[in-house]
Amino acid sequence: MDTPSTPPAVVIEAFAITGEPVLLRGGRGGTWRAGSVILKLVDFADETNWRADILDALPDSEHFRIARPVRTVDGAWIAEGWEACRVVDGATDVSRPDDVLRAGIDFHRAIASVPRPDFLDVRQDPWSTGDRAAWEEIPFQLDPAADPLTQPLSRARRPVDLPSQAVHGDLPGNVLFAAGMPPAIIDWPVYWRPPTWALAIAVVDALCWYDATPDLAERWAYLPAWGQMLVRALMYRIATDEAASGPSCWTTSRLNAYQPTVDLAVMIARTTNGGGRDGCGSPR
Repeated sequence: MDTPSTPPAVVIEAFAITGEPVLLRGGRGGTWRAGSVILKLVDFADETNWRADILDALPDSEHFRIARPVRTVDGAWIAEGWEACRVVDGATDVSRPDDVLRAGIDFHRAIASVPRPDFLDVRQDPWSTGDRAAWEEIPFQLDPAADPLTQPLSRARRPVDLPSQAVHGDLPGNVLFAAGMPPAIIDWPVYWRPPTWALAIAVVDALCWYDATPDLAERWAYLPAWGQMLVRALMYRIATDEAASGPSCWTTSRLNAYQPTVDLAVMIARTTNGGGRDGCGSPR
């Protein structure tokens, strides 16, 4: 495993940071804390600059907190391939998926009027590949080893007519909870999809990886086109897995991790049409 890059002195100086950088756990191993600032390597500069502009201007909310971006002393958002944000108190808690979804709803309401960013048309990474495959912008064609997952999902997918907006595509590990404070939203990967799809990703992640039970999906089934959002959320995650790791990712254990949730999503897609109009609210 490669040793994570330490933020160089020129980056520390650019963001006027005091304190020695300390490597943090989680993420992809490239996030550091130095004093009251978090530093991480930039994946895609256009996205970093767009996201920082939006978060910098976003008003404070009583419903959620955000990790405010930090400018360099020259007023830029990036220094030598690094970006920075303020530390926010709290820790992830994947045993609270309903609270994660409520935080996502509040965040998506706050950014509902944000215009679509142009960088989405050119961003190329495994997650963008999975997103495009889920939404029929590229074929959902994976290695035959994944057929037990992909075939039922492909048969269950139907057209949907829901408005899209900027959404957070990876909520479960990026909502922090702290006593007496609203949840904090961090590490925002930007997509332009119906907000219910972002909630569905959080649900399928909880079901596949965090020991959630099927009633989680059932509690949120009043959301519009819920079954179709679950189907597309699974397509997104499954296509991303293969794009990131190759066909060798389809071990028996990985197929078994997905299969019950695939079966559940297909069942919900066949038996419900969703409800509501805007994808917002709390479970009934």
